Amino acid sequence: MLFRFGDAIVRDGRIALVRPPGRPLLGLAVDLGTTNVVGHLIDLETGTQLARLGLENPQVAWGADLVARVNPAIGGPAQVAELRAAATTAIAALAHDLAHAVEATAGDIVEATVCGNTAMQHLLLGLPVRQLGRSPFVAALRDAIDVPAADFPLPFAGGATVHVAANIGGFVGSHHVPAMFATRPTWEAPGTTIVMDIGTNTEISLVHDGVIRAASCPSGPALEGGHIASGMRAAEGAIERVGLADGRLTIATIGGKTAVGLCGSGVIDMLASLRRAGIVDVRGRLHGGHPDTALDDDGKPMAVAAPHVFFTQADVRAVQLAKAAIMTGVELLLRDAGIGVDAVDRFVVAGAFGAHVDVESAIEIGLFPDIPRERIRAVGNAAGVGVARMLTSGDERRFAADLARRCRYVELSSAADFQKRFMHNIGFAHRSHGGKS
Repeated sequence: MLFRFGDAIVRDGRIALVRPPGRPLLGLAVDLGTTNVVGHLIDLETGTQLARLGLENPQVAWGADLVARVNPAIGGPAQVAELRAAATTAIAALAHDLAHAVEATAGDIVEATVCGNTAMQHLLLGLPVRQLGRSPFVAALRDAIDVPAADFPLPFAGGATVHVAANIGGFVGSHHVPAMFATRPTWEAPGTTIVMDIGTNTEISLVHDGVIRAASCPSGPALEGGHIASGMRAAEGAIERVGLADGRLTIATIGGKTAVGLCGSGVIDMLASLRRAGIVDVRGRLHGGHPDTALDDDGKPMAVAAPHVFFTQADVRAVQLAKAAIMTGVELLLRDAGIGVDAVDRFVVAGAFGAHVDVESAIEIGLFPDIPRERIRAVGNAAGVGVARMLTSGDERRFAADLARRCRYVELSSAADFQKRFMHNIGFAHRSHGGKS
């Protein structure tokens, strides 16, 4: 990796750049998500994380999901350039703000690592994406790649490079690789493990008998509060918990502030609570006539979490589609391995969403499998942890590349019964609480 020799910074036995005496050696690890972009600023001489920051991916201006990004990029080089510029703008903004927070500049960043799903990786690198618009979703590039920061361009030190992690296959991109090696001690233990990183594009790996099967699910932004009537990011005033007391909805907000919207964990709790109250039936239909419901401008019932914070029928459907895609992915991976859900010894949920979601609520709506609760573990932003480790260790980069090649990609949409299973998983028939049906 990098080390300082006088004023020279040496990479792999060669002088990579020259830094003035006394300037810090900083690295930036980036998790380039479909919805959010998270950066970790690292002191490369000590390996210490100095600061962390997240922001919304500017590409949401083209749409919230992957298809909405890929379709414009197919239009021609101008559209590709715009989407690439949006991604690099986000990384540059993170670099500027994180460096400023430690009294440095973006020009002190001499190395960066980036992970993202396949579409995000291709759009960042300006690669063709037409083939990602239809099955079998073949990537133009699977291997890791090192690119001069000036080629993007990014305002790093002269001679700085950006390491973009390897993909696994299809839409299981480089985002999932660092999440997997960050959780390596868990899935290398004896038994069967599922590692799931929930987001707009959810990646799932099943580790069984030494084989890693990986798949992706187009779960959309609903589980992160996107495309929800009162949805928002996890910030002060966001409802993060919803429960029932004497048949009425109760809420808790981040920071104890006045409720202004629902973040991801609140969305899951909201739907689970509406099921328990009988306001949402087994098919997902939202009924009125309850003290916590009202009629919208079209006369359709909606749930009221707080003044001006609503949960509509469209919101219920959005979560149903997301959880059906994820559970179908889990079922098909298990079938491919020839095992049932009872054989799963550990169910690892990665990502910021997984760290805050209530497990009982997730099981209640069919987002998580109904297995003994002690088998379910939330590990937070494993992808961010992994991509930061790649920044400071050549061994970690090599392991990540080998891991990507080792994983067996499973294309879920090619299963003959995919649609049938998906439609079955949309409903809530597996968990009825005596409500309306």
